Amino acid sequence: MRVSAGSTPQSIANSIRGAIFDSNQMPTIRAIGAGAVAQACKGIAIGRSHVAIRGLDLGCAIGFESIRADDGSRLSAMTFRLFLR
Repeated sequence: MRVSAGSTPQSIANSIRGAIFDSNQMPTIRAIGAGAVAQACKGIAIGRSHVAIRGLDLGCAIGFESIRADDGSRLSAMTFRLFLR
């Protein structure tokens, strides 16, 4: 799941909830840039409250990933690997 600076936290949270409960998958969120990272963090926090209603606790492991841009250059992306505790 890719997040941009223009993504709304509520839509990110809804996507997280949908991936967990509808698709039965744990998403990995990728963000490039400070604005995208901020929106991802807000979305994960809201998503955590969405799964807490069902008695689950959403956790997150944060890391970096090197990806190739459209022009062939390498970019560092922050990744958020979500899991249930």
